[in-house]
Amino acid sequence: MSSAESVYGGFDTDVTIVGGGLNGLSMALALASADFKVALVDALDPQEALAAGIDGRVFAIAFASCRMFEALGLWDALKADAQPINDIMVTDGTVRGGASPLFLHFDHREIGDEPLGHLMESGHMRRVLTKAVMAAPNIDFRAPAKVVDQASDAYGFTVTLEDGATIRAPVALASDGRGSRLRKWAGIKTVGWSYDQIGIVTTVEHEDDHEGIAQEFFLPSGPFAILPMTGRRASLVWTEKTRAAKAILALSPERFMEELRARFGDYLGAIKTAGPVWSYPLDLKLARDYIAPRLALIGDAAHGIHPIAGQGLNMGLRDVAMMAQVLTDAARLGEDIGSALVLERYQLARRFDNTFNSLAMDGLNRLFSNDIAPVRLARDLGLGLVNRFGPARRFFMRQAGGDVGDLPRLLKGEGL
Repeated sequence: MSSAESVYGGFDTDVTIVGGGLNGLSMALALASADFKVALVDALDPQEALAAGIDGRVFAIAFASCRMFEALGLWDALKADAQPINDIMVTDGTVRGGASPLFLHFDHREIGDEPLGHLMESGHMRRVLTKAVMAAPNIDFRAPAKVVDQASDAYGFTVTLEDGATIRAPVALASDGRGSRLRKWAGIKTVGWSYDQIGIVTTVEHEDDHEGIAQEFFLPSGPFAILPMTGRRASLVWTEKTRAAKAILALSPERFMEELRARFGDYLGAIKTAGPVWSYPLDLKLARDYIAPRLALIGDAAHGIHPIAGQGLNMGLRDVAMMAQVLTDAARLGEDIGSALVLERYQLARRFDNTFNSLAMDGLNRLFSNDIAPVRLARDLGLGLVNRFGPARRFFMRQAGGDVGDLPRLLKGEGL
């Protein structure tokens, strides 16, 4: 395809992306692979963003998302510090009271040779994607740069930066997080609620090999996930009610480890913390619309969900894959890539899927974050039945891997 610049002349760039997190970086690289000129604006200094210790999160990257990174030529660099997820064990349990004998076991060998996904540290992903963006000749990376105003007309979308510079393009993409300023300025409303929960995140070193097995224990206060990392390390995503979480975070290091060991157990031998402790308030936030004149929302700007099944980033990457395909196909047909007709195709493709998955995660959290005896019995029996019924088990594995439905080309591992 010829450069989009020749098709959409008279603008500073073809697409403006505001927000340089993992979704924004991926979006810029996907569009650049299809010869679009892209302006990527981020408020965070790249050197600060790449600093060790800025973000303790570890992301479960579904195998469909891994195929997208492979299609974009990024996978070799990403997999250098990625841990394959070979199995997932889901168990209902109580603190100090042991686990239910009924559990759900996902084994990657049931659905093929690929792992169920890979676990990657946020910092590693950001470093790889940022270096690729900086090396791309058709990406104008403006950072640190803050957007202070926006305006749209019948032909384009203009953002104004704090230094007075303006960037005009046929379309802008908001990837600026749950508190998206572009979404607010465009008048797009959201719906959502707080879970009155805090996610505590830290890394531990352990004595025995984890064998690539991810564990998720559903406790009355919320899920407790043990996510295997490279080496004999694991990332913990420990959900507690807000009041209890604040008390736990205020404990001495010794008492904190006592509480952690009570949930972690001894199946991987002795454990010790291997890094700082972070905490994040948990809530649900869904945009009522994904598009406005000359503007579309992707990633957390469109949907922020509970981390119970590790699907938040994967949903954003599915937005990226679909948006890249919609804009590429429209450009090839000579359409106005910022028109309502084109952007509506993206909204139709992504809003229902994102809303369904967001509410499914909400339902799972509500179902398992309690200790009501009849509910506990029903969910334990449900876990056991799904574990015994192969077709259902394999469906849930493919769903978690992002490999169901009509996938955009990038998620199939194909180029744009």
